Amino acid sequence: MVGPTGLERHPDVSELRQTYDRAGSTAPAQVLEGLAFLAGLYLALSPWIIGFFGFRGMTVNNLIIGLVISALALGLASAYGRTYGMGWLLPLLGVWAIVSPFVLRGGREATATTIWNNVAIGLVTLALGAAALAMAQVYRRHERGEGSTRRLGNW
Repeated sequence: MVGPTGLERHPDVSELRQTYDRAGSTAPAQVLEGLAFLAGLYLALSPWIIGFFGFRGMTVNNLIIGLVISALALGLASAYGRTYGMGWLLPLLGVWAIVSPFVLRGGREATATTIWNNVAIGLVTLALGAAALAMAQVYRRHERGEGSTRRLGNW
């Protein structure tokens, strides 16, 4: 039988998860997670809202990436202590949303509409992901009693 490895063997794993669950249950964190969910939902539906006619690759890409962002945001909102380790994916997915119109052209030049749509929602996702990561870090420092000049929320 294989024994636990990595974080599972850490003596304070339950305390660490509780700390991140408390961080994820604050009002600012919940707002960020809700906005990230909506951004992902919009990205998934944007090919039909904006009209990505003739860009099948972009349509599939936005659908999949949008659903992944929404699922990640739901995971962060419901079980932050178990999913915070995947929080770094939000900024990465935001960067991919920005560059995807230039990568997934399918031999055609991307239209200004598809580019601006993905750049705008990519920047929003990037900013929300970076803010969520920063918020978790600030909260963890606060829990450890370390002083911080930056304050997020009402901690």
